[in-house]
Amino acid sequence: MGDILVATSGYSYDDWRGFLYPDELPKEEFLRYYALFFPFVELNFSYYAMPTSKSLMAMTARTPEGFLFSIKTHQSLTHKPGPGWKDDAAAFLRAAATLADAGRLATVLVQLPFSFHHTPESRAYLAALLDALWPLPRVVEFRNDEWAGERVYDELEKRGVGCVMVDRPDLPGLPPLVERITGGLGYVRFHGRNSEQWWSGDNVSRYDYLYTEDELHTWVPRLKGMAKAATVLVAFNNHAKGKAVKNARELSSMLFPA
Repeated sequence: MGDILVATSGYSYDDWRGFLYPDELPKEEFLRYYALFFPFVELNFSYYAMPTSKSLMAMTARTPEGFLFSIKTHQSLTHKPGPGWKDDAAAFLRAAATLADAGRLATVLVQLPFSFHHTPESRAYLAALLDALWPLPRVVEFRNDEWAGERVYDELEKRGVGCVMVDRPDLPGLPPLVERITGGLGYVRFHGRNSEQWWSGDNVSRYDYLYTEDELHTWVPRLKGMAKAATVLVAFNNHAKGKAVKNARELSSMLFPA
């Protein structure tokens, strides 16, 4: 029986003041305060700026033993790969290994864009990228339904890589919700169900959605079922105006009633 760890995608949002953080709390204290309430955090900054061992070690120093980090790969490895991607992968690996060596790495999150199609070239690149990030634990999030299929899941299992389940709008072309654990780790991301903003919105409006209690309740038996096979990480990415904090707390209360 595995654990179910519920947290959020990111933590350093100014509009979380009043929802999680006291108004007077300095921003450099956000992570320390966040770790009082959640067992892990999904790091987003690493997508925009290549992480360093120094920056990640500083984050471990601000959090208690046992607090974990899921770290998203840099955009140069998923959304904008170029001729030098192997050097970028090596730099990312060196930094993320700092978390692993400290016993603080939950996994590396490889989030692929909708434009990453299921082609021979893409399959070869993904295989090479996953190899470049070995031996770190890795999970992959597909945003295109072309990747939904047993052959893909079997290949991930063979490589010891997890497959991310995504709660998202019901729109054509997006992957189906498949309760499949690969690589010995379950991972679920809640992006919200904002259909109107999914394609046209920005990184705030796209995820501006508050789940209802009924919508969250449907996940309780799913997550408990998944946890019979592996530890499950749950990250709420509907971060606008503290909605991720509210929904993460609500789901935790449903899973672990007092």
